[in-house]
Amino acid sequence: MKMLLATTLAALTLAGAAVADPILGTWKTQPDDGSFAHIEMAPCGAAICGKIARTFNGEGEYSSPNIGKTLVIDMVAQGDGYYTGEVWRPSNDKIYTGKMDLNGNSLALRGCVAGGLICSKQTWTRVN
Repeated sequence: MKMLLATTLAALTLAGAAVADPILGTWKTQPDDGSFAHIEMAPCGAAICGKIARTFNGEGEYSSPNIGKTLVIDMVAQGDGYYTGEVWRPSNDKIYTGKMDLNGNSLALRGCVAGGLICSKQTWTRVN
């Protein structure tokens, strides 16, 4: 019984930490190949994932086939606003090693190859 109680408390503590994570919410990407998106960051297990919620181009909002797909994959907080996981780039359908740095309402997201030596960076802004 004590083991069950300890396990339940540990699970609730981890869930509470994810819910309170400052990265949660909606973020606007920088344009990539002429389009940008709103990404909804939410808990996915013990990590954070970001799904494409809305898409926009030069003419306004449009219905992309990528809506609902996961762009930010299994990001885990490492401390001091730094996260590691993976990111998917829709324009070339590739998954990269991902790194994120949170600074207030600004999120620097990097997709990297070669063990993190070569990275492409975007800075996202908080929508809500």
